[in-house]
Amino acid sequence: MLYKVKAKIDKLKMKAFFTALTDGSIADQEPDGSYIVNAMQKAVKTDGNTLEWYQECHCKTPLKHERETVYDEYLYDIETTLVDEIKDDIKGESFWDCLETWHFDESTLDFDFD
Repeated sequence: MLYKVKAKIDKLKMKAFFTALTDGSIADQEPDGSYIVNAMQKAVKTDGNTLEWYQECHCKTPLKHERETVYDEYLYDIETTLVDEIKDDIKGESFWDCLETWHFDESTLDFDFD
């Protein structure tokens, strides 16, 4: 099943999230680690602290395993909406680009999401 996902960023954990996404600790997680990394590479920061993306999941409870193992550690207020197809309807800034900036630019330790 395909879901459109919306979540809030826990900004104090973004450097740790990027490290986990890029050091293999999430990617090596079975069965869905590579899907989580891929979803975050495609996620869009739509406003100050909101992310949106599309993700497939076949759990009875949407993103159950993903939330238990990764998402609930770094994100909150996660909402899922069942959809039929991926649309080009999410506008904003690449979340991955934001993560790279926050991770490598020490001046962003006190970054503003707006």
